[in-house]
Amino acid sequence: MGSTEVYILGQRYTIKGDAPEEYIRELASYVDGKLKEVHNSAPNITPVKASILAALDIADELFRARNEQEDLAKAIEEKTERLSSLFD
Repeated sequence: MGSTEVYILGQRYTIKGDAPEEYIRELASYVDGKLKEVHNSAPNITPVKASILAALDIADELFRARNEQEDLAKAIEEKTERLSSLFD
């Protein structure tokens, strides 16, 4: 398990984990970008509120991606069943 130093909103954090250093830096950069988006749209927001709004935005992206993946999996399954029925 290694550790990687990252900066989010100018604050230094040491992240420990098994993931590759570049991956951890990419994640931190993404979170930093989301927080900066929130701060740019509401400059007087507290860091805690900015973090919550950024977390909600990231969760929304995750849920949308999961739903899209589920829809694609269902479509593939339906097409597979249709194709499979052609051989029966």
